[in-house]
Amino acid sequence: MKYTQEINNGILRLNFSGDLIGENNGPEVVELANDAIAHGVTHCLLNISDVRYINSSGIGVLITLLTKFRNKNGELYVIKPSEHVNKLLIMTKLQAIFNIAESEEEALQKIK
Repeated sequence: MKYTQEINNGILRLNFSGDLIGENNGPEVVELANDAIAHGVTHCLLNISDVRYINSSGIGVLITLLTKFRNKNGELYVIKPSEHVNKLLIMTKLQAIFNIAESEEEALQKIK
């Protein structure tokens, strides 16, 4: 998995692409979120539109990120999950706990 990051106006923007296999980049991404939260970031926009595959450890990373931001009275917004990932979220009933948006603009409106 590849990812990019940006912090702007107290919001962490993460863009993931490739295969989200938690064992590979998971600890690194969680540490990045910890650092952002320590510096006052309370919301995360997670764009996974280019994620082709996600395994159980990858789902664990998403849940960990969600928990960390919610524990700081913030939110994790999953932006435009790919068809495969969306089906997986539905099958596992995780779409009920994640705040899913079709675009970054939609997620930003939910924050306001």
